[in-house]
Amino acid sequence: MDATDQSGRPSATAYVNLALATIGFALTFWAWDLIAPLSSDFKDRLGLSSFQQSLLVAVPVLVGSLGRIPAGALTDRYGARLMFPLVSALTIVPVLLLIPAKNSYAAMLAVGFLLGLGGTTFAIGVPLVNSWFPPVHRGFAIGVFGMGMGGVALSGYLTPRIAQRGAELPFYVVAAALAAYAVVAAVLLRDRPDRPVPTASLASRLGQAGRLRVTWELCALYAIGFGGIVAFGVYLPTYLKTWYELSPTDAGTKAAGFALLTVIFRPIGGWLSDRIHPALVTAAALGFVALWAVVQAFDPPLVPGGTLALLCMAAGLGTASGSIFALVAQVTPQPQVGSVTGIVGAAGGLGGFVPPLVMGAVFSAKGSYSIGFMLLSDLALAGCVYAYGRMRNIRPSGEGRPLSAQEGADAR
Repeated sequence: MDATDQSGRPSATAYVNLALATIGFALTFWAWDLIAPLSSDFKDRLGLSSFQQSLLVAVPVLVGSLGRIPAGALTDRYGARLMFPLVSALTIVPVLLLIPAKNSYAAMLAVGFLLGLGGTTFAIGVPLVNSWFPPVHRGFAIGVFGMGMGGVALSGYLTPRIAQRGAELPFYVVAAALAAYAVVAAVLLRDRPDRPVPTASLASRLGQAGRLRVTWELCALYAIGFGGIVAFGVYLPTYLKTWYELSPTDAGTKAAGFALLTVIFRPIGGWLSDRIHPALVTAAALGFVALWAVVQAFDPPLVPGGTLALLCMAAGLGTASGSIFALVAQVTPQPQVGSVTGIVGAAGGLGGFVPPLVMGAVFSAKGSYSIGFMLLSDLALAGCVYAYGRMRNIRPSGEGRPLSAQEGADAR
């Protein structure tokens, strides 16, 4: 069961694992994002303020982000073949608990906390895919896996439509899909037989990853790139409904279009990073986001100005997310990929936790979202400058080898 065939191309087994990981990522992300498309209904039913609504959709993001840290380290130790079906099956529990909890704000917050489990699978899939693909194909493969974040688009488009046929039906549909996937993954998913299995403790491995300067630099960039995607994924339906007065279904459809574009451009970012230094791709993408965030800060009409600005931001954020993890794959030793992925992935999710709260608080105080978009522009521009000025000078480390003494000194 080799990772590559005789021509050096990834094997059929590698592509099977990539497909299974991407499907699992999409389904668990759909579960992770179940609350956001229905948040307007929860707000009306429970009489929530804008900030309370924002907190409700942000809690799963927070927990799912922090949960990636142990999930990535556990994947290094036990493998994705165990972790993917296990996490998928466990996520069924909070999905079904949403049914009795939907009439209580406190209960919804508690279940949202548990629902964060679905957001941890990113840190399970990256080390799996990374181990099966050689460096020359790794950026594109990680980008394809990242398309699983299209689960947010699935949720935005399908959840409100399924809910029209029955308020509880979305939860049953997602639970059934997760159960079916857990069975299939348990049977078909494979870890690479020669993958290195760390013997050090969880705390020791996380400590080693945390001591690398490059880990935190990547965290900062990913908090902007993927954090922006998560923030828009959970808050864009609310923004479109509140500011442009769209119906929940129309707002969910347009939010799904935004998410879909980020999905399409993520493998493009990885593909470009296989040919150009990923730091340069990241810098260009974040600079593009900064420009269009300024445009949206001036509250253009939804058609055509607002739609164009939002879609351009989606393209830039998707590209940056793909290129940043191509950089992770280049500079991280194979045995530490899960640990570093967990930390960087957590930073990306946490980057998506804060903006919905800020947007809700700013709108409650000022009656406008402009300040929020200007803050996004400032952060994206800062990431652009840092990626170009610092990260492009980090030399790729080849086939997952540790950094040399000089590179290690530079990274620290």
